[in-house]
Order: sequence, then C-alpha cells, then structure tokens
Amino acid sequence: MNRLPRIEQYGLIGDMQTSAHVCDDGSINWLCLPRFDSPSVFTRLLGTQKHGTWQIAPAQPAGQSGSEAVAERRYVGDSLVLESAWRTPTGSVRVLDFMPPRDGAPQVIRIVEGLTGEVEMVSAMRPRPGYGSVSPWIHEVGGRMVAEAGPDALWLDTGVQQVEKDGAVVSAFTIGAEQSAAFVLSWCPSHAAAPELPAPEAALTETLAFWQNWTQEGTYDGPYLEPVARSSITLKAMIYGPSGGIVAAPTTSLPEEIGGVRNWDYRFTWLRDASTTLAALLGTGRRQEAQAWRRWLLRAVAGDPENLQIMYGITGERDLQERELPWLPGYEGSAPVRVGNGAADQLQLDVYGEVIDTLYLAHQSGVAHCADTAVLHQKLIEHLVQRWQKPDEGMWEIRGRRRHFVHSKVMAWVAVDRTIRLADAGALDMDLDPLVELRETIHREVCTKGFDLDRNTFTQSYGSTELDAATLLIPRVGFLPPDDPRVIGTVDAVRRELSTPDGLVRRYPTIGNHTGVDGLKGDEGAFILCSFWLVDALALTGRLDEAHTLFERLLALRNDLGLLAEEYDPVEQRQLGNFPQAFSHMGLIQSARLLHQLSSQPSPRRRSHFEYRYRPVGTMPDSVPGEVPKGETPSSTLSPCATSSLRMVGK
Repeated sequence: MNRLPRIEQYGLIGDMQTSAHVCDDGSINWLCLPRFDSPSVFTRLLGTQKHGTWQIAPAQPAGQSGSEAVAERRYVGDSLVLESAWRTPTGSVRVLDFMPPRDGAPQVIRIVEGLTGEVEMVSAMRPRPGYGSVSPWIHEVGGRMVAEAGPDALWLDTGVQQVEKDGAVVSAFTIGAEQSAAFVLSWCPSHAAAPELPAPEAALTETLAFWQNWTQEGTYDGPYLEPVARSSITLKAMIYGPSGGIVAAPTTSLPEEIGGVRNWDYRFTWLRDASTTLAALLGTGRRQEAQAWRRWLLRAVAGDPENLQIMYGITGERDLQERELPWLPGYEGSAPVRVGNGAADQLQLDVYGEVIDTLYLAHQSGVAHCADTAVLHQKLIEHLVQRWQKPDEGMWEIRGRRRHFVHSKVMAWVAVDRTIRLADAGALDMDLDPLVELRETIHREVCTKGFDLDRNTFTQSYGSTELDAATLLIPRVGFLPPDDPRVIGTVDAVRRELSTPDGLVRRYPTIGNHTGVDGLKGDEGAFILCSFWLVDALALTGRLDEAHTLFERLLALRNDLGLLAEEYDPVEQRQLGNFPQAFSHMGLIQSARLLHQLSSQPSPRRRSHFEYRYRPVGTMPDSVPGEVPKGETPSSTLSPCATSSLRMVGK
C-alpha cells in the first residue's frame, strides 16, 4: 500500500496507558511504548514504512490478481477489541487486535482466526524505536524473537515460524477454518529479564470482560446511545490509568491542513481538555474517573498554584519542551513533526473556569468532598482575581500577541460563579460579598467591551471585528440566558461568518498564507467541537430541529468505527488533526445529552445547563430576563470590585 492511508482509516486500541493505531489494511502504524508520551516504535503514520510498522494481512492483498478480497472491521461489542475480516478467493479470515488493561508491561495482541477455507497470511513487523530513527538489534533468545535498541526491548511471541529479514520480523503461514495463530508483542526495559510467556486467549477474555463491566456502569439511556457509548469508551482509552491524567489525543503532528505547519503534540494533559472530558463522563455516570483526575490535579498543581500551567505531562511533568524531528517527513508531507508543546508556558485564563466548573459538576454528581481540593480551589480563585484583567493567549493557544479574549473573560466569570455556588452549598468557606461583586464586574466588562452593538454579536476579543466560535458557549455556561437577543445575534453571526457551506463551524478566521490572529501561516479545517457547540446553541435558542439536523450531519463524519479527529475538511471530505480527539468525542456526548434533555421537556422554554439566577449588568439590561434571587443585592446597585477587596476565609 504505497498511498498513505487517510486519518479516518485508522482504529484505536489501548490499555489506558498507551494506545496503537491500526489501519484498515491490517497495519499498526503508530505505537508509543510504554506510555502515551513515550517515543513511538511504529511511526509510519508520520513517515514511511522504513519508520516502523507491523502488518498482518492476507498474502494476496485486496484487489490484486483478480482477488475479490475486501476488508471489514468493527469493535467487538462495547469494547476496544478491534476485529478486522478479509474475504479472499481461497477463504476468509479475521484478526482480533487489542491491548489488555495492565499493571505491568504493555502488550499488543493480534489473534488470527480462520473462518472458511484456507488463507495464506503474512506478519511483517518492522520496529523502529525513537520515533522511527533507530534500527534495533533483532535476534532470537530461547526461541523468542526480540528487538533491542538502547533502553527498549520488544519481544514478539507466536506459535508460527519467525525469521529476521531486512530489519523486520516476518512470518508466512496458512490459516484454515477454525484454526488460530496468536502474535503477542511485549515491551520491557532492555536491561530487564524477558517478560513472561503470554496467554493471549485468556487476555482476550479478560479484556472483553473489563470493557463490558465498565460500559455497564454508564447511566445514559437516551437517544444516540451507540455513538455516546463509543465516544465514552474512546475517552476512557485516553486516560492514563496510573495517574488519572487525560491526553487530549494519543498522537502528535497530524495536520490541521494537509501540507501545512499546524502540527502539534497532543499527548499531554491540558487542564481545559481534561476538565471538559470529565464533565462529559460525569454526565454519563462516571465518577471514578473524576476522583482519579482530582487526585492528579492536586499532585500536578497544588504545590505551586501561583505558577499554574495550562497543561502538564500525564503524571504531572512541567517541562514539555517543544522540538522538531527533522528525519520524519510528516503526514502527507505536513512538516514539521513536533514533540513536546511550547504552549505549556502560555497564559490562558479560561482554564480557571473549566477546572472550577468541573469541580462544581463533580460536587453536583455526588463525588465526595475533598478538603485539599477545596484549599486548591481557593488558591486558584486568589490567583484568578489577580490575573483576570490581563490579556492572554486564549483557549486556541495563539502564537501571536496576547489579547483580551472574550471567551477567556467569560470563563473567568464561570470560575467565580461556580465558586459562589459551591460556597452557597457549604462546600467552600469563603467571603461571598467580594465574589458577587467580582462576578458582576467581569460580566459588565465583557458585555461592554466584548460586544459589537452594530452587528449584535460578541466578538473574539475586546475591540476586534473577528468572531470566535467559543462565544457559542455563552448560553451553555449560563453567562446569558439563551433567549437574550445578544445570544441569538451571536449564534446567527457565527453561522453567517464562520460556517462552511455544509454548516460546519471554523474556530475563527484564518488568513490563508498570511499570519492572522494566531500568528501562524496557512489554513485549517472546520473544528468538530465548535460544530457541536453550534448544535447546543441552536437547541438552546429554540431551533431544536436544526440542532438535530446538524448533529446527524456530525455523526456522519465519524469513521466506520465511530471515531472523530479534531477537524474536518469539507472540500476534500476527510478528517484532519490529531486522532481520535477528546474534544470531539466530549462534544458529541454533551450535545446528545442536551438534545435528549430539551427534547424531553414539554415546554418550548429553553435553558442553559445552569439555571439563570440573576440580572447581570450589561449594555442592554432591559433585554435580559431573570429575577434577583431572594436575599441577593440587585446587580444594578453594585460598584466595580477592587481586586484587593477579595478575602478568603480559611478552613
């Protein structure tokens, strides 16, 4: 197969510590060992076969020499066990690919099963550790094949004959009906003893049982159950089990534009992405993951909250230095290939809102109170009070100059609002009066400086004319009610100026080959999460039929296994960006839940996730419905809050 497969041709298998990308031609072209952020041992995804791959497939590929062979694939039930089947002129065969959840060394297990007739098969494993840069020493030890390179040892165990050929471990064999052959790739440190001989069939049974038990814990029973379940499994696969950290995606440098430079490493834990991912999982009844992430948050942040980073390594590492790998040509020539991420040093004020919002949702979902988390929460608010008026790089991690992004300020408001709610509920011991003032101050500023009266829309940043799809979240987070004219105007403006002809949504305007607000050259595809945000905004503003139509269109973008990348190219009709993307699957779950909630309401009245509680100060106060809760000071009487007036009451 000379042409590089499209992103959507890949399936995901994993063990909650790392993952592998399996192509529909039977090849594994991306695998990092032993962790998500380790150097890859198969890197054909970003290069060529010489950079590492492992293919198991019929010896006579589909379409050659008159063969009628075709490949079909699916996940086995609600699991992460991938089944690929081929039909050839001489018989049919299937391969089960999976990674058992583990406490010890990682394993990739591939079980070949004959269905009918006889099929000649080939397994060719070409390991290239160090992101495809190192040729290992391949040799036999006690009848087992091992590839060693520096600190890494890859052991390949199988019951069929193996030979080393041109830097690859090759097995040619025939599989008949009701016969099977298992291949198990195990990683361990090269200085350690050989891993134990594997038991592949037992591992398959245990892996299927693990996923069955986990999926049965879910509580969502509304429409779109299958895509919600598959998205939940995909998100679970991106959680690093030992620490609770969540990767934004398990890949690096899959491009946002084919041939472009917008290629980033997503194998880290963004506070924003992890928080919103957990919000989606909490919405389907997953509290254990929220508890694990809360412990990760304390370990990563609590000792040094004044130097809060927007992302960390999966076990809390702070040094995520970005560098390029010049020996890799990149996916379809999209260079450079990067590892590490320089955005870790950016100021992104919205992360305070996402983190605190998730802590609030965890409380609402019944996750037990944690005194240490409450102390961290108070410290985060203290630092937000000192920072919220600063310009920042925003949630899109621009590499241009800092700006006063509207979304960043809205999420700062969310942080304060959810803190007030938690204090009202007795979960935090804090002085509320300054917080109430601060909430109103932020609201007043956003509605004054971030709103374009002439166009009736919120803008990307203060004083700008550009729009930003992130403003679609304003009703979702409760900043303004969905029936506010400013909300409706913003939704209409985003649809008009940021939508593609088929209704998908771009994040913000890009300027072709010239640098724009993000400081980068080139363009990008429609952002799948932003399109789900539009689904939510349409539903909340009373356009439920349009919301359902767009949601169905987005479901059709998933690949045959139900997986979504970060972006979509509506012209070439292909997925773009790192894959699978937690943001995209989180958006799918949240939109499905909201559509179910609103479709079940007998009244046409639409509400955001948070009931609108008070009248904010804004440029159009008469247009904002709502009443002042009993005992709360009307916002029109509040004066701007000096940041020094905020006082925390310690435990």
